[in-house]
Amino acid sequence: MSEAVFESLAEYRSYPEEEMAARARAFYEEVRRRRTVRDYADRPVLRAVLEDCLRAAGSAPSGANQQPWRFVVVEDPETKRRIREAAEKEERAFYQHRAPDDWLEALAPLGTDESKPFLETATLIVVMGERYGVGPDGERHKHYYVDESVGLACGVLITALHHAGLATLTHTPSPMGFLREVLGRPENERPFLLLVVGYPADDARVPRIRRKALEEYVDFV
Repeated sequence: MSEAVFESLAEYRSYPEEEMAARARAFYEEVRRRRTVRDYADRPVLRAVLEDCLRAAGSAPSGANQQPWRFVVVEDPETKRRIREAAEKEERAFYQHRAPDDWLEALAPLGTDESKPFLETATLIVVMGERYGVGPDGERHKHYYVDESVGLACGVLITALHHAGLATLTHTPSPMGFLREVLGRPENERPFLLLVVGYPADDARVPRIRRKALEEYVDFV
């Protein structure tokens, strides 16, 4: 068994309480503007921006530091077309047959349907969770807390993209197995999220929603 090796927490930064409060408020004011966007401009995203946002995602905590995530950036128009075609097939089955009435009722205020044109207009980041790792010799090793770890990384990624000035949409067609097939991914990867990334269209509109007040979802005990 490997022994733990520790190092100094050299990069931690402490701030006076007044500055801490100001930084927390400024961060909240920035992230509260984040909205899920479904209308995108046909404008490519700078590769360097994507890379740094993905570096930020890779800094997320993970179970046993196994970092069981893989991000596949899709820019090729033909691949995006195939993803849209397969996703809309699953979405049609969902909206027309599989979705229970209460789920459709919950979605109604958001105005969603089986049409997903944004899958061809924007950049796509397919987030995969690695169910197990594969060593250089082909030996498998188990990954722990995969969904929790990948979910944390996705939260960091969405926030980083918003901070950079980009809009996002989290898309989870069910089932998502077609993504592994279209992208030719290995068997140990399981699709976790299809993240749509880009610039909002000039005429982009979003549903009018209400977010819960702090006291509705936080308890101090």
